[in-house]
Amino acid sequence: MRADAHPDTRSLIGKTLAAGQRRPLRTITLAALLTSSSQLCFAQSATPGATITLDTIVVEQRREAVRAPARQRSVVRRAAPAATPNAAPAASTVQTVDLVRERFNVLAGGVALVSQKDMPNAGNPTLANTLSGVPGLIIQNFLGANDQPRIQMRGSAQQNPAERGVLVLYNGLPINRADGSYIVGFANPRQAEAIEVYRGYMANRLGATVLSGAINFISPTGSSQPGVQMSVSGGSFGQINSSAQIGTKKDNVDAFLQFDTTRRDGFRDYNSSDRTSLNANVGIALSENVKTRFFLGYTDLGFDVAGPINKDALFANPRQTATGPTVVNGVAINPGPNAVRDKPRRDASQFMIGNRTTATFDAHLIDIALGYTYTDDTFRFPISSGVRSTKGGDFTGLVRYAYNPADALLPLFETTAQYSVGSADRDYYLNQSGMTGAQFGSNRLDAQTLSLFAGANVPVWQQWTVSPAISYAYATRDNDDRYTAAARPTIAYNPAKPTVLLPNGSVPTQDNGYARSYSGWNPSLALSYRPDATQTFFIAGSHSFEPPTHDDLIATINGTPNSSPGRPTPPSPNLKAAAFATPNLSAQTAVTVEGGWRGRADRFSWDVVTYYSWIDNELLNLRDVTGASIGAINADRTTHFGIELGAGVRFTDKLSGRLAYTYQDFRFVNDPLRGNNKLGGAVPHLIYAQLQLQATDAWMVQGAVRWSPASVPVDNMNTLYADPYAVVDLRSEYRINKTFRVFGEITNLFNKTYAATSLVVDQARPDQAAFLPGDGRGFYAGIKASF
Repeated sequence: MRADAHPDTRSLIGKTLAAGQRRPLRTITLAALLTSSSQLCFAQSATPGATITLDTIVVEQRREAVRAPARQRSVVRRAAPAATPNAAPAASTVQTVDLVRERFNVLAGGVALVSQKDMPNAGNPTLANTLSGVPGLIIQNFLGANDQPRIQMRGSAQQNPAERGVLVLYNGLPINRADGSYIVGFANPRQAEAIEVYRGYMANRLGATVLSGAINFISPTGSSQPGVQMSVSGGSFGQINSSAQIGTKKDNVDAFLQFDTTRRDGFRDYNSSDRTSLNANVGIALSENVKTRFFLGYTDLGFDVAGPINKDALFANPRQTATGPTVVNGVAINPGPNAVRDKPRRDASQFMIGNRTTATFDAHLIDIALGYTYTDDTFRFPISSGVRSTKGGDFTGLVRYAYNPADALLPLFETTAQYSVGSADRDYYLNQSGMTGAQFGSNRLDAQTLSLFAGANVPVWQQWTVSPAISYAYATRDNDDRYTAAARPTIAYNPAKPTVLLPNGSVPTQDNGYARSYSGWNPSLALSYRPDATQTFFIAGSHSFEPPTHDDLIATINGTPNSSPGRPTPPSPNLKAAAFATPNLSAQTAVTVEGGWRGRADRFSWDVVTYYSWIDNELLNLRDVTGASIGAINADRTTHFGIELGAGVRFTDKLSGRLAYTYQDFRFVNDPLRGNNKLGGAVPHLIYAQLQLQATDAWMVQGAVRWSPASVPVDNMNTLYADPYAVVDLRSEYRINKTFRVFGEITNLFNKTYAATSLVVDQARPDQAAFLPGDGRGFYAGIKASF
């Protein structure tokens, strides 16, 4: 027990232990767990029943016998204030990591909680590295840094880059735009106190309209992390990171400010990236029952896109940048983008402001949140797509009510209404040798999404709980074509001499506007069984609904590695062809059944979930053999089957291990062209194993392996595959004193050459430029100070 534990807490544990002969072991375990030294303030958790809170809580077990061990009854009693002038009012509270984890443990679905102690101090702190230990979540680095990793979580990942399919939240408010699209590089794990993962239908209550799920990044607060922290780290590939934060609390107000910057030259020749983030929040206890918190954030992100290379080039020199196809005897070989000439790059920034206010009246909780984001995104694609500039703002409003008696971990009833609306101006320009050329398109993109949810958690008999729920979503996607010229300009390069321009051309302007609307009901029903306070069994059935984003509904087409959109034959400047496709897509729907078992016993813990989804109209973004976009389609029928397994073991007091295994089998069903093939890009197996030795109180050593033991199809026709690989990392951390600690790591210890991920195409060629190399061996070190 910590020496600085609150007197009431010490008294509670003492009384609990003294009564050990009269109480079940699970009561002692829960009381000790909820008052352990790992108390962290999760003031913005998205778990059921979560509230805005500002100080510590004490969870005291009722003295009477517990009728239903599956719902360990507890009384939330406010801790007495410390005898100091700056003590917070007795009414202010915070939620501990352990209470949030207990809520996760009883949920009837796939969930995970990654607390800050699970996030290693790292020299290359990417999202993929931070969440590698979460089963059911595969994050593949594209370019090795904070750029555009592909997230796979029960759903298809066929976008290049991935910009759809996952709801990404900061403190419960989305960074997704109103149409559901997002820039994953804005998600910064270094500025999170904890990360919550909700897979599948578990995200419905958060306003998600996706098959995959949601990820919520929880910011620290002045109550949870008072004082000052600073860190500097860096290493191979020109990596340099720095961060600083300050938190403070006085009376009924706390405040927190953090700054973070990362810069990297990159493993490959054209591979630099940088990101700067600033976040702040202020929490105020307006009364004993009403708490509010204001959020402010800004992120500036930029990175080069070195482009994919073919398999021969990958193993010959993984650092090289794609040079596009070459012509041999009049035939083009090695199809793919020319990143050397076109210099693909993305520069994006997002400003975010929000507020969340909660009011609690006995068992009744009212939660109101408002958020606004403004996003400025310029993506210089290869010449086949051109330069895409998008600027616009999005507003989100949320109201949630929950009935959550103090003796229930989950609300008996919860209902949510969330509305997002936004608009953006999108302009398209030619990419002329890495420079912004003539404009060939202009659109006004409007979107709105309404999500309604109602659900219950009803104890029906002893340890059994039934959780019925239903959600409704309505979405509109409107596009106003504002391009007024009679023709859209085109450019092209000589395929045999790819730096030599051919005569300019043009194609007649065709209106690419549209107005689409989508709606759907999503019922779910779950049954859970808790034989004791340490285990949960569950089965569930659910329906999901996912409308397309604007990135699905409008795409540049008829470009090649040597010509712009609307010019499918580079030497023919006046050949009539469309520059845009606006497919009339249907919403993706699915029926999913899943079951799972999570628990802990002695030195072991486990969490295993399996699911099967029958999907209609799955949204797939397709590319041709050159890697150029050919737009999105609805697949007729597909199935997704998966297993998500997490396990932990403490071998000794100093040695522990963790395992995360994800299995995915995503297939077409009797498709006219693709038969029962596997969907391209879906990783069938991924294993993450970690061994940690706490050699002394101050010194820790850790080893980890990421193993993809099976080939991964690159294309939907299953003709080209990425090879299996295994990568080993080593890291160590040493605490010098209470103020300073140092850390170091070696990534890819054996300097394995491998493809971290690939582009996804419909049908590939053996010489297809589709592979994105993973980083070679890297060395990193850093120092962190806390005051």
